[in-house]
Amino acid sequence: MPTPPFRTLTLPNEDATAHLAAAISDRLRPGDTLLLSGDIGAGKSAFARALIRHRMGPAEDVPSPTFTLVQTYNAPGVEIWHCDLYRLTDPSEVLELGLDDAFTSAICLVEWPDRLAELAPDNALLLAFEAGETAHHLTLTMPGDWPQRLADMNV
Repeated sequence: MPTPPFRTLTLPNEDATAHLAAAISDRLRPGDTLLLSGDIGAGKSAFARALIRHRMGPAEDVPSPTFTLVQTYNAPGVEIWHCDLYRLTDPSEVLELGLDDAFTSAICLVEWPDRLAELAPDNALLLAFEAGETAHHLTLTMPGDWPQRLADMNV
């Protein structure tokens, strides 16, 4: 299997992260999964919050799903699942959350996707965040049709 194309970006501040989240949000459809990896403080939650607010409106309350594991949002035309899997200890717990069904019908934003193991969708867009001293860095790994879908992003 060939390695998917990738793209590396520098995000100098939270506004740049929000701009990127909005650009990607506009290209999402039901059944899309974004896997958000990176250490604590690397920008995963800021990206997810900005993407959800872009779809729902800037006043939308977007709490971290750290303790609830999943927060759902009824955006126009699609449900959005924001998941934080940090506290899971076994991939089978993902099935108990119903995330496998959401992968086919909702837009899923998954923090700590390593907890999914082999349950991660093959066509998911992987966003690997890394905190730097003056900016955050992001590598997008784009399997399937993601390169075409994201080709015209102005970021």
